[in-house]
Amino acid sequence: MTQVVSNAALATLTVADLQKDTLIALVVSIASSFQLKVVEKKKAPLSLTLLSEEVLTERNAILRALCGMVFHNALDNAPYYMLGGHSAASAVSQSPVSAMAMAGISSWMSVASKVRQSPSSEHDLIDQLDSYLKTRAYLVPSATPTVADLDLTLALLEQQSKGEVPLQSHHIHVRRWMEQCHATMTTMAEGSKVTIPPLEGETAPIPMPVFFYGTEENVVLPKAPTKEGGEKKSSDPQAASDGAQGGLSEEEKKAAAEKRAKKNAEKAAKKKKQPQPKQQEQQAAKDLDVSALDIRVGKIIKAWHHEEAEKLFCEEVDVGEESGPRKIASGLRPFYKTEDLTGRHVLVLCNLKARNLVGFPSHGMVMCASNDDHTKVEFVVPPPDAKIGERIIFDGYKGDPETENKVAKKKLFEKIAPDLKTDADGVVTWKTGKAMTSAGPVKALNGMPNAHVS
Repeated sequence: MTQVVSNAALATLTVADLQKDTLIALVVSIASSFQLKVVEKKKAPLSLTLLSEEVLTERNAILRALCGMVFHNALDNAPYYMLGGHSAASAVSQSPVSAMAMAGISSWMSVASKVRQSPSSEHDLIDQLDSYLKTRAYLVPSATPTVADLDLTLALLEQQSKGEVPLQSHHIHVRRWMEQCHATMTTMAEGSKVTIPPLEGETAPIPMPVFFYGTEENVVLPKAPTKEGGEKKSSDPQAASDGAQGGLSEEEKKAAAEKRAKKNAEKAAKKKKQPQPKQQEQQAAKDLDVSALDIRVGKIIKAWHHEEAEKLFCEEVDVGEESGPRKIASGLRPFYKTEDLTGRHVLVLCNLKARNLVGFPSHGMVMCASNDDHTKVEFVVPPPDAKIGERIIFDGYKGDPETENKVAKKKLFEKIAPDLKTDADGVVTWKTGKAMTSAGPVKALNGMPNAHVS
């Protein structure tokens, strides 16, 4: 009797001969010896005793348990995914796809058991399996072979070695699937005592097609094979002579060289005309302006302290959208009281992607002016008669705002913000363009001059 002892074992596997069942041996070889205790005892029935003292005695149930719940899905994660990654998903999120996949794994393992018990009744299995795998990589949705794929592959290999369930040359999908499963098992078995049955009837490699673009030099085409396996001989002596010399006369070689030189010159000229990536980036930066930002007039409907962040206000801000007020978080508690925010008309940067700020879903930014060391902060506000939802336009910069995704991906606000300031009169500007509404310019609340706006 051999025994792998572990005080931290989550289960105990009792088996008469571990190497007799290749798949069980393979799963045991990749399981952690600190989590699985293996007891080999002659004539002992196969069983798996869990930490809860529950005992499993059915082979397929034991395999699924080892690959899933017993080790907290450790074998259903990278790099193995023995249950296709579906074990945790079906149990935790109750995913219908994962639940169906788990049921499929159980069913296919039952098919493998049937192949082992009565292979003669499964002669049409290969045809059905080939049709099934025509549009599938594996038996159930998975990025890698599951325990069901490996079980059925081993069952077929066992029967093939006995001359049962023959695999024909037209079963290309089954062949592809078996080769992948066999390669996976071979990799898993490396460094262990597990022996994977050989894959018989290796298919001959299919030669890849060769493409010619007309610019190759000294191309020698392979001779077409005859039925006897030899090369087809040409009956034209002159053609044979030409083929021995490369197939081209001196004049033809010269013409081909001139053609290549002309084509290369055209490519070089075309490449020179095309703007380089660096030039394109510089041009894009030059073309970028404040019109890419969607800044709108808003009104703070409600404001309250964030429960966990001591510097954050949580706000509901009306920016004129049919969907209702936006939820926005602002770090203004060091500078304002709650009553200073409620009912306040403000400017809101609207084309920012929604994100969680300490658990609060914030979609947008209330804009403020601040001094260099950020010790003084004040709202930038529209004229009293400005309409809620009205977009701010900067003098000389008209254009449609960019999408939220582009603003985030290209970091447009970070590129535009350095030139977003107040002038000597406290009016918000971008470079030389003043921020305007239909009712007049936008200013810092208390007229803070030469301040940063963000």
